[in-house]
Amino acid sequence: MAAIQLVVFDMAGTTVQDHHEVEKCFAQACRDTGLVVSDERILALQGYAKNKVFQLLWSEQIGEEHPEYTENVALSYDTFRLILEEHYRLNPVLPTEGCLETLAWLREKNIKIALTTGFYRKVTNLILDKLGWLNGLDANYLNTSGQSIIDVSIASDEVPMGRPEPYLIQRAMRLLNVSDPLQVINIGDTPSDLKSGIRARVKYSLGVINGTHTKQQLAIYRNDGLLPNIAAIRDFID
Repeated sequence: MAAIQLVVFDMAGTTVQDHHEVEKCFAQACRDTGLVVSDERILALQGYAKNKVFQLLWSEQIGEEHPEYTENVALSYDTFRLILEEHYRLNPVLPTEGCLETLAWLREKNIKIALTTGFYRKVTNLILDKLGWLNGLDANYLNTSGQSIIDVSIASDEVPMGRPEPYLIQRAMRLLNVSDPLQVINIGDTPSDLKSGIRARVKYSLGVINGTHTKQQLAIYRNDGLLPNIAAIRDFID
């Protein structure tokens, strides 16, 4: 059996505490720009690149052929960006339960650590900076110094398509010189996280149930395990 060389973590809800703040920011942007969408629908689309979500939702509401479709998508996305950036500037950002201990344990095992996210780079950096996780990363967000708590950070605007496509995981593998997906674990707290791991053909695509989704909400999607928190990933490695 191939040994695990890389663990790919989601950020909000998986390694970074998220008590549905992102959903609230998204819902506010929808209200402010006339986009009618339920809280359940917003939750179901967590983890996807947000500009793609606005495209989908406006397409459902007025259709892509509507003369105001493109303008409405841009307005909703720009509004969301302003609300989200303000939220992360003004509020504390904390790691999830067991996160720091798990990252330290992986480092001791010489297993590489990648953080991926549906956020774009500006918000990703706001979060990483508040956590102190930007320290040691170079201009390409790689841990070339050997001093960072992670090995690479990848945002959704740095790949052709975000989740549920596998590109975030595949980019992490390329940058960290891991060629075999059977040496990779992917872990997140949303259906799109699970789907991206399955599509990347990783060894294990795991979910955590202490983030934005419950065990019942994630269990209907294909997965290789649903964990109470990311610390339980040790069982899949040991």
